[in-house]
Amino acid sequence: MRLRLSMIATLATIVAAFYIARPAAAAKCYFHSVAVGYVCEGTKTEPMFEKPVQPADSFLPHMTYARLHDNINVYPQPTTSVPPVRNVGDGFLFATVQGAVENEGQLWYIINYGEYVRAEDLTIVEDSEFSGVEVNRQPERPFGWIIVDYWPSRQPGAKPEPGTPKLKRYTFFQVYDAKVADDGWIWYNIGNGYWMRQTYVSLVDVSPRPAEIGPDEYWVEVDLYEQSFAAYVGDRMVYAGLVSSGLNQWPTHEGLFQVWARFKQTKMSGAEGKKDYYFIEDVPHTMYFDYDIALHGAYWHDRFGYKHSHGCVNMPPKDAEWVFNWSANAPNDLWVWVHSSDPHTIFEKQGIDPIHTFAGP
Repeated sequence: MRLRLSMIATLATIVAAFYIARPAAAAKCYFHSVAVGYVCEGTKTEPMFEKPVQPADSFLPHMTYARLHDNINVYPQPTTSVPPVRNVGDGFLFATVQGAVENEGQLWYIINYGEYVRAEDLTIVEDSEFSGVEVNRQPERPFGWIIVDYWPSRQPGAKPEPGTPKLKRYTFFQVYDAKVADDGWIWYNIGNGYWMRQTYVSLVDVSPRPAEIGPDEYWVEVDLYEQSFAAYVGDRMVYAGLVSSGLNQWPTHEGLFQVWARFKQTKMSGAEGKKDYYFIEDVPHTMYFDYDIALHGAYWHDRFGYKHSHGCVNMPPKDAEWVFNWSANAPNDLWVWVHSSDPHTIFEKQGIDPIHTFAGP
């Protein structure tokens, strides 16, 4: 029991170091007069990073999505005694569940008006609960998320010590130091004396504004190397999170683009007749920027931080909603800068000697 309690206490200490801070009380003092002297009043210090609050009118909490099984029939009524209206075929097929009915002891789901599917012919999916962070002040250092459940190490390149608690995927952290270890990988000091290898994390760092973008214009940076994104107004970062860009066989194109079409919900399909055929209904918060490539919410997977798409930039649904709403009243068509960063620039940007480390927290 003593060992278990010790491990729980250690875990609490580690995890607490990575939680996003909430506003904390601080003193604001000013000189009032000779008679009164200095007056201090309680204020709240705005945190650098905050979890976004979902809008009250968001439709996301009310949606139910499902993956359709291959080659199933869709019926005009909740019974197999009538001819089907269609067969869905074989592919990556998703629909929105509009309702459910029971008929003759069989549960049916309604996926569109006049379209019924047997309950055993689909699987209800849960969209990702992950979301990025609102950035209230320009970040002082790189930050990011753990993208795989793993144990931190006490030294760069070292194996985790026995008893070190595992950090959960999507744990948020800031980078206080970086070093290339003997294994050839960059290791990041994530605070509290712990280090993580670059292959276990996705980072965000402030990037200079492309010359084509105005000082008050809205833009989104998509980093294909880190599989992360950041939203900016001019030079100021205002939001950041993780993405899933195109797999190697369907790469997301690099370049500077502008959003040319926006949809709160839309259908997407492609590769008909091929093994990678897909048909996805009600893709949320879609922003097309490169012909048929878009930023959009992805409710069908939770692989953010890794390549996973057919070319689009998949975003956690809450993040896509935030970017969609934020950019709706921008003074410009939203710019989208897609590129692959070089992780070694951290040593130049942060003034870090890759051989010798500086003191972190």
